[in-house]
Amino acid sequence: MVIRQGTRSPGAVRWQAESVTTPDRVLPARVYLPEAETLGWIVWAHGGSWRGGTLDGWHQACARLARASAWAVVSIAYRLAPLHPHPEPVRDVLAALDWAGQRAVGPHGPLPLAVGGDSAGGTIAACAALARRDLGRPLAAQVLAYPPLDPACAAPSYRSGDFPDPRILRAAWDEHRGRGGTARALGTTLYSTPLEAPTLAGLAPALLAVGEYDPVVDDVRDYARRLREAGNYVELHELPLLRHGAFVSTEALGDRLGAALHRRSQ
Repeated sequence: MVIRQGTRSPGAVRWQAESVTTPDRVLPARVYLPEAETLGWIVWAHGGSWRGGTLDGWHQACARLARASAWAVVSIAYRLAPLHPHPEPVRDVLAALDWAGQRAVGPHGPLPLAVGGDSAGGTIAACAALARRDLGRPLAAQVLAYPPLDPACAAPSYRSGDFPDPRILRAAWDEHRGRGGTARALGTTLYSTPLEAPTLAGLAPALLAVGEYDPVVDDVRDYARRLREAGNYVELHELPLLRHGAFVSTEALGDRLGAALHRRSQ
């Protein structure tokens, strides 16, 4: 149930439009606040193959995540390819994390801060978590719904015939990555995929979710394995029968991630 700011209902979520202002841009955002006690703040990057997606399109899904997790969700309209290729989307999410961090304060002090996203937004969120680690500003969690991670789309699961088609996804990767992968900005290296990082050690706890019939399922399984081997905390949730886009199209995946994030707060 989503209700507008200023009203009250048990288990409800109120939301408000916001603007994330940086030295060179203003990013539209929406903040979803649970009516119950807020346990933390998470910046969410929507999907859309790095070149699509809107705040409106992810409105209900982000509200459900706020309700399931009891975290404030900051849905950010990051800049899109091909006009704004990597590293601009990662820079936008990092700016939103700074903005949210200034507001993530409860009655007893600072609240945990996390990053998350679905599909292409999950890839961006994972890269933002790497940047925060390298900057010495680690996060409480990274919440990743079916992020594509391999620009070559080479894993066997891509041959399933389901959406997204690997040929179309490879073209989207090319537009997103622009002239290349890694880039230097903000005093650190910004990766276009976490697979470019020389080490995955020391990252925020990872909560991963993917559907059984999602073509990126092998990417997500492989990333979970790499994160564990590097010594990180990992939860991998594989949901039967679900396909790509389930964060928006169904309640099950977002509710699963929200519940996992809620447990991490206890």
